[in-house]
Amino acid sequence: MMASRVCVLLATAALMTACATSGPTQKLLAPEDIATTPYGLFLAGQGALNDGYGGRASAYFDQARARGDDSDGLITERAFTAALLAGDIQRAASFAPNGEGASEAGVRMGRLVLAVEALAQDKGKVAQPLLALDSVGFPHKSTAALLGPWAAAMARNVEGSLVRPQIRGDKIVDYFGMLSQAHLYERAKRFDEAETDFKVLTGGDSPSDIMVLAYGGFLERRGRKPDAQALYAKALANQPRNSGLIAAQARASANRSTAPAAPSLKQGAALGVMASAANMVAAKQDELALVYLRLALRLDPDLNSAWLMVGDVLQASGDPAAARLAYGKPKPGSAEFAAGRAKLAWSYQADKDTETAIKLAREAAAGGDEDAKITLADLLRANEKYLESADILTTLIGPNPDWRLLFSRGTSYDRAGRWADGERDLKAALALSPDDPELLNYLGYSWIDRGENLAAALAMVQKAVGTNPNSGAMVDSLGWAYYRLGDFKKAVETLENAVELQAGDPDINNHLGDAYWRVGRRDEAGFQWHRVLSLEPEAKMKAEVEQKIASGLGPVGPVAPTLIAKQ
Repeated sequence: MMASRVCVLLATAALMTACATSGPTQKLLAPEDIATTPYGLFLAGQGALNDGYGGRASAYFDQARARGDDSDGLITERAFTAALLAGDIQRAASFAPNGEGASEAGVRMGRLVLAVEALAQDKGKVAQPLLALDSVGFPHKSTAALLGPWAAAMARNVEGSLVRPQIRGDKIVDYFGMLSQAHLYERAKRFDEAETDFKVLTGGDSPSDIMVLAYGGFLERRGRKPDAQALYAKALANQPRNSGLIAAQARASANRSTAPAAPSLKQGAALGVMASAANMVAAKQDELALVYLRLALRLDPDLNSAWLMVGDVLQASGDPAAARLAYGKPKPGSAEFAAGRAKLAWSYQADKDTETAIKLAREAAAGGDEDAKITLADLLRANEKYLESADILTTLIGPNPDWRLLFSRGTSYDRAGRWADGERDLKAALALSPDDPELLNYLGYSWIDRGENLAAALAMVQKAVGTNPNSGAMVDSLGWAYYRLGDFKKAVETLENAVELQAGDPDINNHLGDAYWRVGRRDEAGFQWHRVLSLEPEAKMKAEVEQKIASGLGPVGPVAPTLIAKQ
């Protein structure tokens, strides 16, 4: 890794020298001239790339290549990376690194990109040698292994396509390789072998919805709708609001419905790349995950689950505009549409554009999707429209309610000033889920703050902290419980721990200041309150803290609820 970095630095230095020299004498360039030199364009491209703007970076690198000397391949490699991240796989393939100056990592990625581009153009025979595991190498072996059978099928090598890919110790290849094999067995009309694989993949008490939908689609195509309905029903018992399963069950139950088509070769290959992308997301390798997602979408531009993941990665990287374009890709009527609208709405909420966020959520909920209604209820609660949020949740709570819906409605009623209704829902939720730490914490704190059921409430908050001892918010709730019970010494000890866990939270710092005041540590109390003001507290808390500081009298009466209590 260090050697690679040194090579890049040396290449950049060489480029800098070449671009700053004109003829036999060197001259100093004005800033406006630097911006149009190859080196200036290179720097602009690198800056855009660092900021996550792949498309803009790609344009800068193109201009730099056109105007400068790229004999060492540095600009081409950067252009390759930029095009990949921007999703322009065809252009990236034309820049695939090779030659002596190219980095080994770039060459490996280039081979994978060339293979995917070949598959996108129905050139299975071209893709096959590029996908050889010793050619692609780390970290792309899993992806190459999953693509291999689809490349073989595209090359009309039926027997080769049916060989299940395996890499020792690689669970992703083992699991999704069997899914590929099942689909390719079906394609080869070897239906019994396909079903054997599908049964293995959907065994156990809680198989993934991906595998259930794949097997169910197979059963529907085989004319076995009752079997498909039973499979979907079993999965829905564990995932009652899964939109994909709900849509599949409705389709299989309809009298004259058309079975879903088997995945095409490109679609099957895209699912293999998606598996690798999800694995990279789980490993927090977001840049590589984004590259894999872009490759999957080159093979299947309508792969909605990939678009949603692209949006998540871009939103997390600080590019909400690009994220929103990705979230908007699922079309109305698709299983992923409601999820896309929800993510889109929350993206605007994060930018404090609450009007747009709620508007989008209302549009999605109007279609009747349960998840879309829950998103709307959550957004309304986040924007202090508590009773409307509760009303929406009421339409979703039936005879056998989900405890999470009761919890959400209970908090909405509580914040709307209807504590009796809120307490009823919270107790009902706790009866259904007696060990959930957030629920224990919320109800326990609420009782303590009201001076009710103190012994039981303290035990509930202690249980919540025992489950999540590293949650600054929950430890804060416990410390505040001790404070409200009058055990100020223990409150100080606990709240100091909470501040260590979550130093930037104004609620926790405010509570610690109050506890310091109660034990006579007035200077430290003042320091904590001044710190609260530096952390941009809400208007109500800001006014309370300023009053405490100005009066010199310290805390009077109960303070604002804890962080967890507000969530």
